[in-house]
Amino acid sequence: MCLVFGSSMKIAVIGCGYVGLVTGACLANLGNDVICVDIDDEKVSALRRGVIPFFEPGLRDMVEMNLAQKRLMFTTDSEIAIKNSDVVFIAVGTPSSSDGSADMSSVFAVAEQIARFMGSYKVIIVKSTVPVGTCHKVRELIREKLRKAVEFDVVSNPEFLREGEAVNDFMIPDRVVIGVDNGKAKDVMLSIYRPIERTGRPIMITDVKSSELIKYASNAMLATRISFMNEISYLCEKVGADVKTIAKGIGLDSRIGPRFLQAGIGYGGSCFPKDVRALIQLMKAHGCNSRLLESVDGINELQKSSVIQKVQRLVPDLKGRKVTVWGLSFKPKTDDMREAPSIVIIRELQKLGAEVYAFDPVSERNARQVLNGVHYADTPLGALEGASCLVVVTEWDLFRELDKGRMKQLMAEPNVVDGRNIYEPEEMRSLGFNYAGIGRG
Repeated sequence: MCLVFGSSMKIAVIGCGYVGLVTGACLANLGNDVICVDIDDEKVSALRRGVIPFFEPGLRDMVEMNLAQKRLMFTTDSEIAIKNSDVVFIAVGTPSSSDGSADMSSVFAVAEQIARFMGSYKVIIVKSTVPVGTCHKVRELIREKLRKAVEFDVVSNPEFLREGEAVNDFMIPDRVVIGVDNGKAKDVMLSIYRPIERTGRPIMITDVKSSELIKYASNAMLATRISFMNEISYLCEKVGADVKTIAKGIGLDSRIGPRFLQAGIGYGGSCFPKDVRALIQLMKAHGCNSRLLESVDGINELQKSSVIQKVQRLVPDLKGRKVTVWGLSFKPKTDDMREAPSIVIIRELQKLGAEVYAFDPVSERNARQVLNGVHYADTPLGALEGASCLVVVTEWDLFRELDKGRMKQLMAEPNVVDGRNIYEPEEMRSLGFNYAGIGRG
């Protein structure tokens, strides 16, 4: 197979999870012929009908359009995909092992499949979030398993997709990071990504190991900013300061900037918790100090349960009381329940005897798979009726502008614990609510 740089390419994406599906759909939208592979027959069958297995704004329309134009297809047959591709993206999961390190078994299994079916030159692109040295191991494994001499290159190309903004993040990225070790692979990668390169949003070419580490370091930095502000919030509550004002004052410093300085109930999702822990284990494996990141992770875990103390101050005896939880996903614009603070909060409320009623605009189906004994409502106000306390867990926009007078009328007791600081304390207290935010004295 001959690669023609600057033209559309035949691309295989192995893994139809969050990263793989977004990557495959967006690459097809750029004019490439994309085959996405997954081992789950039911998922593949649904994807062929344009049914997306998770909530992500804009993705369904993109998948449907490229299916109709026959630039995107889905299969369980990795042999067909690999043999009929110029490049192969590895986009399978790397979940946490019991010690916090990344489980690389799926990545290496895909590498073995590539070796089995590869008959001509390929660029193999590791899109999964992996520890430093993984691309080298993938290269060695493929060489070991190849049945005949075939030229290939292995490239690192970490993803920086935010759930809820993934399509935009792929099509209009802050940067594209590519780790390569030769010019041929570099030319292939530039041919793929040049259509989305913009002034001030560069394609960054690095060595492979630096590329692999950039992803972990990025997520660890963002997680550190969140945990830093959550720790500052404790002091704010003691001295009567307002953490939102503190964040604004810090963020106006051009050296710092305003993003990821929001105190709340901790980060969750599929990236930050897993990647911070994996980086901790990676540092330990190389004899490096990891005290800062261990603290970041520890603060985050404590923050999830700190909300319970605020609830108990407002409602000392929770046994038999109705507590309403607004928001279940780890953040807005997604139905992802992985490492969601709501899980910890709801389970602790239930241990204290509370009857938990919940509302989330998109996450109920996934929440039912991880939470037991929760009552679900069709509307936020429906969940609130007769509640002794409201806990705001996910900052969905629809919660911000609800009629607060109606909220108070519906509640048995006007207690609000605002885990995302979406309301103003003075306004809530003036309306008769017993209000507790995060770091707002």
